[in-house]
Amino acid sequence: MQFTHVVSIHLFAAWAGFVCGVSSGAAIGLLFHREDWLGGYSSYPRRLLRLGHISFFGLGLLNALFAVTVALVPFNELTARIASLGLLIGAITMPLCCFASAWRKPLRVFFPIPVVSVLIGTLLVAMTFIRS
Repeated sequence: MQFTHVVSIHLFAAWAGFVCGVSSGAAIGLLFHREDWLGGYSSYPRRLLRLGHISFFGLGLLNALFAVTVALVPFNELTARIASLGLLIGAITMPLCCFASAWRKPLRVFFPIPVVSVLIGTLLVAMTFIRS
């Protein structure tokens, strides 16, 4: 079964994530040399900004791998759609949760959204391999 539209969406998500990762890294990099910026290197806000920045790259890579996988491996249509949705939700909400939590610590309660979304997506892909 061909999932050309899914492949296109995930490749776009991957490259958009890479662009956002480079852009956010450049923005953060403007101030990283200041040791006291956001409370110092190991402060909660600064750690969350770094996590948000790197999550763009990690989830972008995961979306690129999903695009390749769904193009090469036979998937059940429902499984592919749910996995796709989970990975896309995770790619959008993980950096948002990181940046929002850096801004206001109580917003960390939203982290289960990206974590569960990506977990569902990756589990469905792994289960597809186990079943084939």
